[in-house]
Amino acid sequence: MNESSGASLIDLQIMWHRLIAVVEEQAQVLLRTAFSPIVRECGDLSAGVFDLKGRMLAQAVTGTPGHVNSMAESVKHFIAHFPIETMKPGDAYITNDPWMGTGHLNDFVVTTPCFKDGKAVALFSCTSHLMDIGGIGFGPDATDVFMEGLYIPMLKLIDQGVVNETLMAMIRSNTRLPIDTEGDTYSLAGCNDVGCQRLVEMMREFEISSLDTLGDFICDRSREAVLAEIAKLPKGVWRNSMVVDGYDAPVTLAATLTISGEGIHVDFDGTSGASKFGINVPLSYTTAYTVFGLGCVVASQIPNNAGSLSLLTVAAPAGSILNAPKPAPVASRHVIGQMLPDVVFGCLRQIIPERVPAEGTSCLWNLNVRGRTRSGNGGNYGFSMAVTSNGGTGARPDKDGLSATAYPSGVRGTPVEIAESQTPLIFWKKELRPGSGGAGRTQGGHGQIIEIGSGVDRPWDILAAFDRIDHPARGRDGGQDGAAGYVGLKSGQKFRGKGFQLVPPGERLVVLTPGGGGIGAPDQRAAERVARDLSDELVSEETARDLYGYTPVKAAE
Repeated sequence: MNESSGASLIDLQIMWHRLIAVVEEQAQVLLRTAFSPIVRECGDLSAGVFDLKGRMLAQAVTGTPGHVNSMAESVKHFIAHFPIETMKPGDAYITNDPWMGTGHLNDFVVTTPCFKDGKAVALFSCTSHLMDIGGIGFGPDATDVFMEGLYIPMLKLIDQGVVNETLMAMIRSNTRLPIDTEGDTYSLAGCNDVGCQRLVEMMREFEISSLDTLGDFICDRSREAVLAEIAKLPKGVWRNSMVVDGYDAPVTLAATLTISGEGIHVDFDGTSGASKFGINVPLSYTTAYTVFGLGCVVASQIPNNAGSLSLLTVAAPAGSILNAPKPAPVASRHVIGQMLPDVVFGCLRQIIPERVPAEGTSCLWNLNVRGRTRSGNGGNYGFSMAVTSNGGTGARPDKDGLSATAYPSGVRGTPVEIAESQTPLIFWKKELRPGSGGAGRTQGGHGQIIEIGSGVDRPWDILAAFDRIDHPARGRDGGQDGAAGYVGLKSGQKFRGKGFQLVPPGERLVVLTPGGGGIGAPDQRAAERVARDLSDELVSEETARDLYGYTPVKAAE
């Protein structure tokens, strides 16, 4: 197919799907070569392909919204620092700048230009979470970003195939896990290289010399599709607020959602100011999870790319906890940022309640653990790991919520076998928490009960960054709230939801993750189940009377 003759709509659609396959292979390479368990076991990553204007044309299905939708903007920063005309084959660029990347220092973003026949045709970008990048560790206790670890500005990681060994030495020297951190950096660069190879193969197969036509097609069709969905909604302004635990004081998240003929805009004016501690959120991450929440409800069947994202805009007051300026501490930005879909859902359920769930746990309940496996130094860096765990999601209008499921982040829970093989910790219990989902016509998802000890006679740290302890997920329309979370010792001492705390030798840590809220009064559930079964002819009136106490309603005479 010669591009100059014009590609048919079918050709363009086929190439679009092929492009999605290319970036999915890119993500799978990262998943399979990463050293950090949170990446290779849990999928805490993103991968995507961009045109030379910095527009994200396709993202991998594997990955998290916080990474994907913030990475969607970070590539423009790379282009601003390294203009396309200066890029050469074999180059790769890196940063972990929270305000130009994905929100905190633990995420490295690597961007690689793709060349065909000596000409730049695209950019591949990827992100993953690294377990340790120095500083005081992956927790919310820092009071500025410089305490949180190694800060990498926009730099060239690889120059025409030659690795920047000075930068790699700096990276290795500023982490408690030098082998893992170095390996993760190379895995990021490697997956981009595979993406470049597959894209060139695709372009040769379809005989195209650039992505200009395909990129315009993808962005225009996606934008039109989202605009059509927005056109079905009433125009107007809706407001909602939600209070969460915060670090040392509750935090109010307030949103004003405006639907117009131009798109959907969310303004977080009225939200609490920035915190002294590391639960602040850069605007890029605020935007990422806000537009993801909007997309889930308004445009769930439309691919995520620059076109579909262009109609969803976000603002937050400078200096607020959702638009914290540098050098604010941001290591645990996910604790607040992952609450934002619930906040916008509160606006949307005022107009389309049939599509919107109740509040859920929302933020990940990561067990950020750290310690030493033996006394003395002797080259022993000890262990540092984020064991991902989740609570329950909110009830859906027509179904119960999901138990022990990470929404909105989408990461999988760390397998116990992996955590026990890489740390001296022993998981004595990891099971669903009965009754933690809020009761209702549809019930909230359940949380978990987790009990952990250590196999060595040494203390170890829990770098707590939990929420929904003082302010559990709210039910709606008469549904009950989900159960609150809890963290403490088996001996009875309650821990704070946020901050570094010590688990003494011989003690066990007990974690109860929260449940999701329910929808509808609980006593409606049986009645509606009977009506549904009767209408589907699954039971007779006689059976319904025997099982459920059903009494037919007589017609008025």
